[in-house]
Amino acid sequence: MPGSSTVFVGIGSNMGDKAAQCRLAIERMNLIPGCRVVAVSPFFGSEPVGVVGQDWYVNAVAQLEVEIPARRLLEALLAIEAGMGRVRLKKWDSRPIDLDILIFGKEVIDEEDLSVPHPLMHTRRFVLAPLAALAPEWMHPVLNMTVQELLDRLPGGEQAVSALEE
Repeated sequence: MPGSSTVFVGIGSNMGDKAAQCRLAIERMNLIPGCRVVAVSPFFGSEPVGVVGQDWYVNAVAQLEVEIPARRLLEALLAIEAGMGRVRLKKWDSRPIDLDILIFGKEVIDEEDLSVPHPLMHTRRFVLAPLAALAPEWMHPVLNMTVQELLDRLPGGEQAVSALEE
């Protein structure tokens, strides 16, 4: 798309048919006006981070080409989450779907409810492993490291992440 930005969106689910929830979210992202899904990483299984007693997640990353601003994309992603039954009661609660803007072109955005690049992505194997499958050489504009370098620097055993058979 002319005048478009390359965007990467993190996708996760740990309720119901998790892989189906992720696929449905990808289909719905493709319906956002001014937005087109151009690639999707393999699906990964991962342990929940920050909580105990929850089911494992299915995670992936979608690469989008968008002609809309980050704020409008965020609003559309929140609407998809709500439409798929996500209710935000407490941080790190189980969820049918979670959609996070990880990267929005080369932009650095620091607003109250929108931070790009995602402020915790460099610490999360469940984000970096699928992102590395799509964009291992993408350079983090603040940390000046590639996705692959960030992934390689994570401590071992932090959380289990493994590719799923589709």
